[in-house]
Amino acid sequence: MLRKHGALGQPVSRIEGPMKVRGETKFAAEFPYDNMAYAALSFSTIARGRISRLDVAAAEAAPGVVLVMTYKNAPRMKAPSLMMSSATAAGSSDLPVMQDDEIHWNGQPIALVLAQTQEQADYAASLVKAEYTLLPAVTSFEEARKHPRKLDNILGQPPMLEIGDAQTALAQADVKVDVVYRTPRHNHNAIELHAATVLWDGDRLRVHDATQLLDLTAGQLADIFDIDTSDVHITSPYVGGGFGGKCLWDHQILACAASRLAGRPVRIMLSREGVFRIIGGRTITEQRVALGARADGTLDALIHTGTAAMTLHNACPEQFTFPARHLYASRTFHIAQDVADLDMLVNTFMRAPGESVGTFALECALDELAVKLELDPIELRRRIEPNEDPTTGKPFSSRYLIEAYEKGAEKFGWNLRNSAPKQRRQGEWLIGMGCATATYPYHRFPGAAARFRMTADGNVTVSTAVHDMGMGTATAQAQHIAARLGVSLDQVTFEYGDSSLPRGIIAGGSTQTASIGGAIVAATEVFVEELLKLAGNDSPLAGLSLAEVEPKDGGIGHIEDGDRFESYGSILRRAGREELVCEAEGPAPAEMGAFSMHSYGAQFCEVRVSTVTGEVRVSRFLGSFDAGQILNAKMATSQFKGGIIMGLGLALTEETNFDERTGRVVNASLADYHVPVQMDVPSIEILYTNKPDPQAPMGARGIGEIGITGVGAAVANAVYNATGIRIRDLPITLDKVLVGL
Repeated sequence: MLRKHGALGQPVSRIEGPMKVRGETKFAAEFPYDNMAYAALSFSTIARGRISRLDVAAAEAAPGVVLVMTYKNAPRMKAPSLMMSSATAAGSSDLPVMQDDEIHWNGQPIALVLAQTQEQADYAASLVKAEYTLLPAVTSFEEARKHPRKLDNILGQPPMLEIGDAQTALAQADVKVDVVYRTPRHNHNAIELHAATVLWDGDRLRVHDATQLLDLTAGQLADIFDIDTSDVHITSPYVGGGFGGKCLWDHQILACAASRLAGRPVRIMLSREGVFRIIGGRTITEQRVALGARADGTLDALIHTGTAAMTLHNACPEQFTFPARHLYASRTFHIAQDVADLDMLVNTFMRAPGESVGTFALECALDELAVKLELDPIELRRRIEPNEDPTTGKPFSSRYLIEAYEKGAEKFGWNLRNSAPKQRRQGEWLIGMGCATATYPYHRFPGAAARFRMTADGNVTVSTAVHDMGMGTATAQAQHIAARLGVSLDQVTFEYGDSSLPRGIIAGGSTQTASIGGAIVAATEVFVEELLKLAGNDSPLAGLSLAEVEPKDGGIGHIEDGDRFESYGSILRRAGREELVCEAEGPAPAEMGAFSMHSYGAQFCEVRVSTVTGEVRVSRFLGSFDAGQILNAKMATSQFKGGIIMGLGLALTEETNFDERTGRVVNASLADYHVPVQMDVPSIEILYTNKPDPQAPMGARGIGEIGITGVGAAVANAVYNATGIRIRDLPITLDKVLVGL
């Protein structure tokens, strides 16, 4: 129905931007209630065991303390269910929350303190003393991987895929690369700390949350506390960064339990250390990539295998082998991964889980192969570009990866790159360039619904329980609605962030935009059909079907006959209606079964490496993306840049230091865990093909996660080009560089 793009693609500023600048937007920890109690947590200091003695007397006697909750007095609660195990499951772990004396990881909450002020709660929590009976714990990845666990599936996909005999093809290949790559743990560090404000009214639970899972959180909390889902009301209109970490964790559950026990509203906001203790992040991986090529560069064998650390209590296996299944043509494939179980905090989704670290290994290996073949890395990728999905045989819905490489190479000045390492130097600085492919799959989840409410003055409100975590969802969807209905942007209100609205979809997996879009398309069709019924026989639209009309210019008109048109207001007023309300659910994502659908990109990096200190500085970066229709040029550029910046952290600075003697994270602060700051971030240019995907609603594929993919490899490949040193173990720190200089 949408034949004119209108506001789509325009660089419209965020509609909530002025409110944020004026400080008028309330985040989860900013909702005021009378008689509020403030929460603080005490954490375990062992990896595995039982609490043998828990002394809370000093904490209870501290000034302002309202309550100290432990497993001894916490309300009885069901354990969460693992996310995706049912329609209402939202648990990051299936462990019971503060229900017994058992300790499963170093950092598990052992007590929650409520006090009249946050400072009083924090102080009292420090007074909680515990003694433990130790149980055997596995905290060494090297030890755990000696006993790998095979998974039944990896996010719904088979953990092993074989096409032909890849091992034999590798052995017989003219040119081969067979290398192991390693990536470390990463922690979530959104600027907004994890927080919730909760209160009970009888059996009705009200939660102001910082969450990516509105409906799932409502359903899961209802199950945990044995109440009806309709009695749980979650709002989350503003979230200060999510990236996969703002899901359901122990702190929301404990705050709800403490509020019920104390009979008063509770606010909980984790400290930065608290985020490291109880909010999972990216897990450690060890990956083998083996490529067997003919002299012309075409692949006879593509092997990508390895192990990720996990626990028995979650289901997030860091699917690092997924890119190898869909990116390049090869005559044979062997793809497999397993997990090694540790006694640690469960890992979880973190921006482009799997793909961000999987592309590091795969794209570095391709660069190593290009060197052996004496081929330009872009030319190698051109020679192995598939005509269809290489492992499923499905047609691509839309794929312009090579075009993205060509445009990026021209803009970046790739022709100035010397293929031989250590050829460019300015004083103490060696200069090099590298490139890598970015990719992330398209997802559209079923179940999202949208409600339209149009008034006789032509204003429309569209409501759905989705999220805007700063990526511009509300603005982009308002543009989409304006374009689809043929009204001006200032006539559109997009209502979101509230579980009482029509069922939304999670903000994750780069799925929300397409999922909302599908629901809005469906609701538009219902809306137009209802208007045609209301128009009746006295309208210029009389007798026309849905297929013959289109929304435009504030009304409905015949596709070809411009005289057959009537405005929305005219139709409603003539029918004696002040408003029209209708609702629809998006159709099943049939396109995902019929086509191979992915966003793609080409990442280009220039680095300078000091021969004195080994320091690596990224001096230029360019991302050239093929992600379908760009809905808002300004916000898309921001999303792509944000992903790239997070990728620079992955490449150069970020690493969660895990003490394998105790299972404790030892750099649990932003002073010790180094995310990129402005001085670390160079000039970043963004290009995109902007070619709509004909199979996706609005023609748009996801852009929230693709920006981080390929960045680690582009940086590592640039470091090699500058220095001749291959670093296969992230992050690329100066000590690893100095060893090879």
